[in-house]
Amino acid sequence: MKVLLVSANTERTAILPLPLGPAFVAAACRRAGHEAVLLNLMFERDPVAALQKCVEEFRPEVIGISVRNVDDQNMASPKFLLTAARDVVATCRRLSGAPIVVGGPGYSMFPESALRFLQADMGIRGEGETVFPELLERLESRADPYGLPGVYLPEHLPAGRLFSTSLDDLPLPEPELWLPAAPESRELWIPVQGKRGCPMGCSYCATKVIEGTRIRRRSPESIVQWMELVAARGFRNFCTVDNTFNIPPSYAKGYCREIIRRGLDINLWCIVYPKWVDRELAELMARAGCHEVSLGFESGSDCVLTRFHKKFRAEEVRAIAAIFRDAGIRRTGFLMLGGPGETRETVEEGLAFADSLDLDALRITVGIRIYPETDLAATAVAEGVIAPDDDLLRPTFYLAAGLKDWLPAKVADYRASRSWVM
Repeated sequence: MKVLLVSANTERTAILPLPLGPAFVAAACRRAGHEAVLLNLMFERDPVAALQKCVEEFRPEVIGISVRNVDDQNMASPKFLLTAARDVVATCRRLSGAPIVVGGPGYSMFPESALRFLQADMGIRGEGETVFPELLERLESRADPYGLPGVYLPEHLPAGRLFSTSLDDLPLPEPELWLPAAPESRELWIPVQGKRGCPMGCSYCATKVIEGTRIRRRSPESIVQWMELVAARGFRNFCTVDNTFNIPPSYAKGYCREIIRRGLDINLWCIVYPKWVDRELAELMARAGCHEVSLGFESGSDCVLTRFHKKFRAEEVRAIAAIFRDAGIRRTGFLMLGGPGETRETVEEGLAFADSLDLDALRITVGIRIYPETDLAATAVAEGVIAPDDDLLRPTFYLAAGLKDWLPAKVADYRASRSWVM
């Protein structure tokens, strides 16, 4: 079948996100014998015109639309992003009679409510590389798609969903399938994923909903070989989208050693869980080209970290921040203020702790986005912050009692005197 995959995301952030998820699905479709084209709307000056041109020239039999984000997680002035995605669905509906399938991490967190809002024909929750080709087979043979794992139909829920047990069995996208060809694009950051799944169980995090709790890995050899192909096209900047690059440490070390062995000259940016980091790992990361890490320590108060279900304590963060500093790796920290158990005293403790780390940059979030199927959502229901039947599709936030009027002003004052705080 002729399959058009559309990355609907046009929201620009500090690092422009390239559509790795849809590229994975497109590669899987091609391997299954289908003709797949990927359209990334991020760099289109006129997305509607680009869609129209692609549909008229390619004449797809199925259209898949990837939804990356639902909102911008900004409590002060939240931006709801699904309206733009719904416009993409409506445009595809106007231009083509092909069935429209939605997916992606943004969709997977809200499979029922997002399907209703987007007004698509069906949606896939979770990994699409296995299920989407099976869905195409049913559509091609005019069989009923009902019952496929993770496939949602209006008023029909699936029995479950699939998580691939071996990522090495899934194809990696060829560079020409999804990477921009313009010379100026060589400065973009290329997302790379070596692992899926997270067992950490942070109270607010939706990763377990999207990827599951079991860590599944690609071999370092396969993922670094793929990076080498991308680097051969002139791209040197890679950002790992693994939520916990360093878990398990043995895998992270093997990953770095493979980059070093192949002699890749790259810039690498990683998300690090601030535990289980030793000097050997930091030095290997530096030798592999890692110039920056994101440290999501979220709080400097051990009692708040406990409420977040973190496996580390503040002093471990301090030691790890120093290890990366000594290795010459830039460190961006993340503070998440206002969660369960937060008080004025713990906020002050967290801000003082952040100062003591001597970070290169710090991002502060006030209020925490509540996602379905998380412990934070259960807490919010128990405290009467949300109703039990709230689908949470619209931006909804948790902020500890007594902080609403004080915390934003406190953080604004803190930022004003520190140029490295964002």
